[in-house]
Amino acid sequence: MNNYPFTFDPKQPFVQQASDWIADVFYEKLPEAGLELRDEQIYMAFQLERAYNEKQTIFAEAGVGTGKTMVYLLYAICYARYTRKPAVIACADESLIEQLVKPEGDIAKLAKHLDFTIDARLGKSPDQYLCLNKLDDFRTSLNNQEDDEVSHEIYRGLPSFVHSPDTMQAFYPYGNRKDYPNLNDEQWGKLGWDVFQDCMVCSRRHRCGQTLSREHYRKSTDLIICSHDFYMEHIWTYEARKREGQLPLLPEHSSVVFDEGHLLETAAQSALTYKLKHAVFESIIIRLLEGEVRESLAVAIEDAISQSEQMFHSLEKHSHKVPASDRREIILNDDLLREVNRFRDTIAIVEEELVFESGLYSLDEYQLKIVEEHLEMIHLALGLFVNPDRLISWVEESQDGIHLVIMPKLVKEVLEERVFSKRMPIVFSSATLSLNGDFTYIADSLGISNYLSFSVDSPYEYQEKMKVVLPKLVTNNHKVEKMQLALDLLHQSEGRALILFPSREEMEQFRQDILLEQVASAFRFIFEGTGEISHLISSFQNDEASILCAVTLWEGLDVPGPSLSHVMIWSLPFPSNDPVFAAKRKDTLSPFADVDMPHMLLRFKQGIGRLIRTREDQGVVTIFGEEMKDIAVKEKILALLPHGVEVEEITLDVSRQ
Repeated sequence: MNNYPFTFDPKQPFVQQASDWIADVFYEKLPEAGLELRDEQIYMAFQLERAYNEKQTIFAEAGVGTGKTMVYLLYAICYARYTRKPAVIACADESLIEQLVKPEGDIAKLAKHLDFTIDARLGKSPDQYLCLNKLDDFRTSLNNQEDDEVSHEIYRGLPSFVHSPDTMQAFYPYGNRKDYPNLNDEQWGKLGWDVFQDCMVCSRRHRCGQTLSREHYRKSTDLIICSHDFYMEHIWTYEARKREGQLPLLPEHSSVVFDEGHLLETAAQSALTYKLKHAVFESIIIRLLEGEVRESLAVAIEDAISQSEQMFHSLEKHSHKVPASDRREIILNDDLLREVNRFRDTIAIVEEELVFESGLYSLDEYQLKIVEEHLEMIHLALGLFVNPDRLISWVEESQDGIHLVIMPKLVKEVLEERVFSKRMPIVFSSATLSLNGDFTYIADSLGISNYLSFSVDSPYEYQEKMKVVLPKLVTNNHKVEKMQLALDLLHQSEGRALILFPSREEMEQFRQDILLEQVASAFRFIFEGTGEISHLISSFQNDEASILCAVTLWEGLDVPGPSLSHVMIWSLPFPSNDPVFAAKRKDTLSPFADVDMPHMLLRFKQGIGRLIRTREDQGVVTIFGEEMKDIAVKEKILALLPHGVEVEEITLDVSRQ
């Protein structure tokens, strides 16, 4: 049977033949199926042909409505079949993954209209899966009645093989975050996998939904769809997993597409981090005391546990909360560095003792390996404190204490070596990859020196479909005035709005303030974090008059039709003053121009792109923001708006107050 959707001639270059077929798809096959012929797709197809033919990285900047997803999917599938290795489609987050694989999504459309089967499988991040051990702990702990009912309902819904040693005959997916749509983020945090779970020694790992999913997606022949975070985790752990005799998170693949690729740097930084927690360190190292060990090792372990406690106490003392961020900034001083170095010294002593102990064969070999790897990770992480200028670190708080996060300052060297030096087609797809056609900002941040690029504008007639409103706050009580103006504008659009916030802190403040507004009771507000994200989006789309409030949906949200007729930018999305951006600012002479503005403008452009998703869509974009008083900022914002759209400045009608 022919592996390709076209007649393949082995005497001719494959990419050229694939490109000719893809052109036929856009010129003939899809229009015959009732889909619109788009010149932008044809242009993009010819640009991608070069990237796949030369195995290069390409920045494919294409506006809303250009149909860019179908283009990269067709190339990725054809090339995967040619190389007999699946392609990886890495999306910015889990909501974008759901948009891609939904029943009416582009993969389903291509399969239907071209009448061929596409083997697309999801490689979701571990934190999107239920942890059986955390579920057990949650069920046996003292919780409120609501949590008890939730945990018992989940437990009763587990497939029978979870509790049985019988051999499984077929793949059966379970435990996905999407399976529990009504759990809010706080509840899921108590039940879902987190980075401090020690899966290697878990007796239930072969019955775990996460593990079963990994075995399943690795067998895909066409596409593996994952998040940026998961792909970066694959890159950073690739060598370590091979050394340990484990399979890498992803199989060998033929090409990579980074959808919403402008967000990749954040994912890379997130993956290349060390997370340390006292409770986890203690639970791992005391395993060594379960057998008979020498007294000197036992004393070293007790000293290490004590010093770990002391170091984390010092971290809590010498850190403070960062506004508009869930992180605490560390104040590096001699006292804190002294505790860090003391902990490193105690770790070194334990490692030396383990060398002697391992020769006596008194320790379980597997447990010893786990402990040694954990100690090595801690030693490497804390070693970064020797050179604070090359370090980004912060403290995060959780219900069971604080943990330390340590990140090397620059990730682009690692990206350049492990990702972009490979001879492989790599596609960055987004509507916002450049600033005025210049791709230098994103290329430099990712360590990409050689690349192809192109830009294609949206075909939609924004001047007829979009109106922009710029509220001006003129009273002395800006907070009250802003809320009243927002409610007036929401009444005018009859709800049907997406309100975008730059931080969870601002969204939570809005959530509290809106409860005090009696007129707000006429609306149904849906807040990100109160349920699984794709469930919330579906609820918003199906309840036309509802209002969705979100922090992470500046990109990727695709809700065509009247349900989204109003995008309200609650504040301009400037980066917060957390340690990551603080470190970037220190590396430039013009931090506002070189760091803050590019970040804000790219995200703002994505945000307003949520409004018009089809030719029939129309609506209003409202832009709040204290920074709009700065003429330079306002001019850059207005320059990003689609050409010809009406811009109206309004003030509150105080006569009605």
